[in-house]
Amino acid sequence: MAAEKRIVCPDCEAWENGELSRRDFLWQASLATATVVSLEGFAVPKVQAAPKPTSAAESLVKVLYEKLTPEQKKVVCFPWDYKDPQRGLLRTHVSNNWHITRPSIASEFFTAEQRDIIRKIFCNIFNSDWVEKIDKQLRDDTGGRPWGSDQNIAIFGRPGEEKFMFVMTGRHLTIRCDGNSEEHVAFGGPIFHGHAASGFNEKPGHPGNVFWHQAVEANKVYQMLDDRQKKLALVDRRPPESRVPFQGPGGKFPGIPCSELSRDQKAQLEVVLRSLLEPYRKEDQDEVMECLKKHGGLDKCHLAFYKEGDLGDDGEWDNWRLEGPAFVWYFRGTPHVHIWINVADDPSVPLNARG
Repeated sequence: MAAEKRIVCPDCEAWENGELSRRDFLWQASLATATVVSLEGFAVPKVQAAPKPTSAAESLVKVLYEKLTPEQKKVVCFPWDYKDPQRGLLRTHVSNNWHITRPSIASEFFTAEQRDIIRKIFCNIFNSDWVEKIDKQLRDDTGGRPWGSDQNIAIFGRPGEEKFMFVMTGRHLTIRCDGNSEEHVAFGGPIFHGHAASGFNEKPGHPGNVFWHQAVEANKVYQMLDDRQKKLALVDRRPPESRVPFQGPGGKFPGIPCSELSRDQKAQLEVVLRSLLEPYRKEDQDEVMECLKKHGGLDKCHLAFYKEGDLGDDGEWDNWRLEGPAFVWYFRGTPHVHIWINVADDPSVPLNARG
């Protein structure tokens, strides 16, 4: 039997080999500007919806900070605006595989009590129904190692006294909680998820992948499109995966304007959006919806599917992107799943991402 062809993922292997990917091809798509049409089905709170310093995860960050010794704080705590020589403003950095500080959560650097608090912070960042799924992703992507063995944390600012942010990183993970210290962005800044459920080169259909159902729902939208719409939606080449800055209202977005979708197509797109938001706590879901509403909702977004990287050449698009003026959700599904998420209410917010 011939050896299985290994699809190279420069963005993953660059980090695994200790090098940075330099892949950066040009990409563009010019599409008509979408008109605003109201979308039904989402109730966006009338008041600002965002995590607070007193939210469950944030309250635990304050407890953790107070439990850290001065020596521990020298290693995992930083001033709010700390800039790393390699990564720039460290609290906003996002990548597919990195360690924001050296000690792993599971190491003896932390006490058993501190590890328990960190675990509770992690659990409160997510929808409780998703904690087990994220745990599976972390086990799969670290060769079955115990939770916390490959993850690291950092705290910026002083919880309870000023702006602060908790960041957790590792392979296929960058997540945050900040009590809305970063006022204009959802999730505290850009976040990242990945999953290689069945090996580095996942098979068509991504068996066992905890995020693949999101792509299944997105592909249902594509199948509902007529021939003209499919030509707009299908793009030949996918962009570099970390290319997720905001373009603002004057941007040129790939894919079909969501304002051109019919009522039933929009209803399915709402199902997609719900599936994207489902992993996260309600405060973060609400803040994303508020940010999206401020810039015209889904009708100001475009939906793109990419021919490049179609596993199995089966027309079930593994790579797709939902993008608006200050909203980017990029699902890169080849050779395995990487998801880049960047949402704000202000498109001028800079991006600090590296793939």
